[in-house]
Amino acid sequence: MSETVELAILPFQLPFMLYAFAITLAIAVPMALLSCILVLKGWSLMGDAVSHAVLPGVVIAYILAIPLSIGAFVAGMVCAIATGYLKENSRIKEDTVLGIVFSGMFGLGVVLYVKVQSDVHLDHILFGDMLGISAADLIETALIALAATAFLIVKRKDLLVHAFDPQHARAIGLPVRVLHYGLLAVLSLAVVGALKAVGIILSVALLVAPGSIAYLLTRTFRSMQIVAVIIAAVTSILGIYLSFFIDSAPAPTIVLLMSALFVAAFIRVTLAARRTDRAAAG
Repeated sequence: MSETVELAILPFQLPFMLYAFAITLAIAVPMALLSCILVLKGWSLMGDAVSHAVLPGVVIAYILAIPLSIGAFVAGMVCAIATGYLKENSRIKEDTVLGIVFSGMFGLGVVLYVKVQSDVHLDHILFGDMLGISAADLIETALIALAATAFLIVKRKDLLVHAFDPQHARAIGLPVRVLHYGLLAVLSLAVVGALKAVGIILSVALLVAPGSIAYLLTRTFRSMQIVAVIIAAVTSILGIYLSFFIDSAPAPTIVLLMSALFVAAFIRVTLAARRTDRAAAG
C-alpha cells in the first residue's frame, strides 16, 4: 500500500513536474477567461489565427537574437491588425480573412524555420515543452498571465457589452476601438504565455474548450467564467498527472480531457432538454 501511495504522489515530488503544473495553471486562468469572451463573441477562429500566426515572429526573433516572446507578440498583433484592416476595407467575410491571414503567416513561419539552422526543435514550438521549462520561463509566463488576467477582470463588464452589442457599447460611450484592440492584444499576449507550456497549435484548445463547456453548463457570464477557469485548471492538472503514468505528452492529454468533457457536457444538456420537452408535452 505504501508503495502505491508513493507512486501516486511521485509526480508532485519531481521539480520538472512541479514546474509543469505551475506554468500550465498560470496560463490556464487567462486562457479560460478569454475563452468565454471568444465563444460569446464568435471569435473562436481568431484564437486559432493568432496562435498559428506567431510562428514567423518566433523564427525572426531567433534570427535577431531577441526574446522569442517579443517576436511572437508582434506577429500576433500584426495578424490581428491585418485581419481587422482587411475586413473593414473589403467585402470578404471575417472568417475568410482569418483563414487567409493565419495560413499565410503560418506558411511563412515554416519556410523561415526550414531555412534557419536552429537548435529549437519545431515540435517544441508547435506543441510546447512544459516538462523542459526553466524557472525564468515560469516567471515570464506568470507575469504575462497576471497582466492578461488583470485586464480581463477589470474590463469584464465592458468586454461583455462589446461582445454582445458593439453598437450599444458605442452608444453608451464605451471606447469600442480600445476594447477591440485591447482584447486582441491580450489574446496575443495569452498565446505568447502559452507558447512554452502548450505550444502554438494546442493553445487553441485552451482558447475554445473551457468557454464552450461552461457555456453549455451555465446561464450567466459570471458563472460561465468561474466554471471555465475551474475546468481549465482541473483538466490541466489531471492531464499532466495522467501523462506521467501513461507515458504520453502532457499537452495533448490535456486537450483530450477537455474534448471528453465537452462531449459529456453536450450529452448531459441534450438529455436534459429532451426530458424537459417530454415533460412539457405530457
